[in-house]
Amino acid sequence: MAQQTSPSPGGAITPLQQMLASGTGAILTSLFVTPLDVVKIRLQAQRTPFSKGLTVMLLPPAPGKCFLYCNGLMDHLYVCQNGNGCTAWYKAPTHFSGTLDAFVKITRYEGIRSLWSGLPPTLVMAVPATVIYFTTYDQLRAYLQARTGSRGHHIPLLAGALARLGAVTVISPLELIRTKMQSRQLSYRELGVCIQSAVAQDGWLSLWRGWGPTVLRDVPFSALYWFNYELVKEWLCGRFRLDEATFMISFASGAISGTVAAVLTLPFDVVKTQRQIELGDGEVHPVTASKPSSTWLLLRRIRAESGTRGLFAGFLPRVIKVAPACAIMISTYEFGKTFFQKLNQERRLRGL
Repeated sequence: MAQQTSPSPGGAITPLQQMLASGTGAILTSLFVTPLDVVKIRLQAQRTPFSKGLTVMLLPPAPGKCFLYCNGLMDHLYVCQNGNGCTAWYKAPTHFSGTLDAFVKITRYEGIRSLWSGLPPTLVMAVPATVIYFTTYDQLRAYLQARTGSRGHHIPLLAGALARLGAVTVISPLELIRTKMQSRQLSYRELGVCIQSAVAQDGWLSLWRGWGPTVLRDVPFSALYWFNYELVKEWLCGRFRLDEATFMISFASGAISGTVAAVLTLPFDVVKTQRQIELGDGEVHPVTASKPSSTWLLLRRIRAESGTRGLFAGFLPRVIKVAPACAIMISTYEFGKTFFQKLNQERRLRGL
């Protein structure tokens, strides 16, 4: 009954169709955004040596160090042992005069596939996380609207926050396991022993190490993103006198809302980067690894050392990356949902 009458985003399509739409969006977003990150890595590599800094910019690794790769969907931590495993990311230095020159030279001398270095691990983690997140958001939004009888703008805000909280909680142990596997060559049996040892020593909560700063960044981001997205989309539809959002309206709304959310949550992104790098260093050098500081202590330390500007380090790269990623993801997702809605309508008409 709900499928026939509900006009909510998820009401006319099944959860499986929502998962297919969001999974497709995650794949396309990764395909578009990954080359931008690869080029950014290479441009930064010729200017700045690797250091365990506080910026969200990706820096090339020294042997035995870790570095952070961030696309518009997720962050990915990579650990390099004596340079092994980093060849796809940090090849022999080539001088680039700018972004376009980097695209041309990487394609000419290293092959076009080099622009998508690191895509497989991106897809392995980003696709399931995005599917969980977007499907949960649509289901929660439809449920809250039906339960409260309201279509106010607080519904997307609440649904977005809860959906991201759930997705982060589910994915956090997988992120930790992947980091351990990347830090040194482990068989699945050895990995199991490693996890059992960690749980025996620090308890089950040790599998969610880094969950706090992730939640502090991603949950507010998600709440702000969906609140602004629905607001901007509604305003644009009214301005152009449209009953439903077009692909371009969804694209523009996603870019605007993603930019606003990225800027407002940037301090927590800086802390998240610091914590992830510390986690990677701890896997490489467990003896010398220091106990991680709390999120609030890190915020205070960064502000004391670098001032307020330090809390907004990496502003431009984050906005340049997140805005198009959010735009591509949401417009593709909305297009997929519209496709399935029309497909379901045609099936129902044929069944009459």
